[in-house]
Order: sequence, then C-alpha cells, then structure tokens
Amino acid sequence: MAIEEGAKVTGTVSGITNFGAFVDLADHQTGLVHISQVSNRYVKNIHDVLTVGDQVTVKVTKVADDGKIALSIKAAQNDEQGDHHDFHRDHHHHDQHHHNNDQFAHRPANHQRQQHHGFGGRHEKSHFDDMLANYMKESESRLSTLKRQTDGKRGGRGGRRS
Repeated sequence: MAIEEGAKVTGTVSGITNFGAFVDLADHQTGLVHISQVSNRYVKNIHDVLTVGDQVTVKVTKVADDGKIALSIKAAQNDEQGDHHDFHRDHHHHDQHHHNNDQFAHRPANHQRQQHHGFGGRHEKSHFDDMLANYMKESESRLSTLKRQTDGKRGGRGGRRS
C-alpha cells in the first residue's frame, strides 16, 4: 500500500527528537511529524505531548521524491473536527425546518459555529499574552547580555582606549 498525500493513516511513534517525532507507518515506512504539526497549541517540549509507542492518527502532508514523508497530527485532528461541525450544522439545519419554534431558529447560522469553535476566548488570549510577555522579557535579557559582551570586545563603553 503506497502512502499518498492527503491520506489519513494510523501509526506508532518510534522516536522523538527536539524538532519532531518519527512515526512508523504501514509497509515499514517512517514519516516525520514536525513539532509545529503536533498540536493546535504551542508545544515547547514534545515529550509533554508524545511518547514512544503512542498510537497516533496523522495526515500525510507531503511525500518527497527521496522517500521522505511529512506528517501532521494537527491536520488530522482539524479534519475530524471539521467533519463533526459539518454534521452538527447539517443536523441543526434539518431540525430548524421541522421545529419552527426552536429557540435558535432566529439566530444566524454562523452564530452557532462561533460558539463551538470558541475562538477569541479569554483563556486563550491570556495564555498568548503570557507567552508574549515571557518572550519579550527573555529577548530583552539576551539582547542586553549580547550588547555587554560585544561592547567589551570592541572597546565600547567602559573599555580602555589608547
């Protein structure tokens, strides 16, 4: 069975690195899930999300000419969630036609989709704000350390001049 782009397959995590996880697929083939494709949320340490031996459903995002296979757990999850939302929307639409007294019938169709997705929630925004604040603090610290080291070597502020 050849692995094709766009296919969703199940595999076993066989190895973990700092940049991603290797997943054993059918026919003794192995693909890589880059750390950015592991979850919809930011993953700092892949070991917090995956361990060797985990069964995962992945989507094949690319099959290179040299045989390398790029995989995405995130895309496979998004596909499954999309299928669920389409079913729910169609089911709700069907109910509206049969129950005109439905309390949601007067709301626009996209209102319910927004409720289910939960985009822009306070928790997600505060999580992002915290991450941004930590990044800025760390960045400023690294910049000041780098500036201090560079000035000392170049004879800048505080350095001796002849």
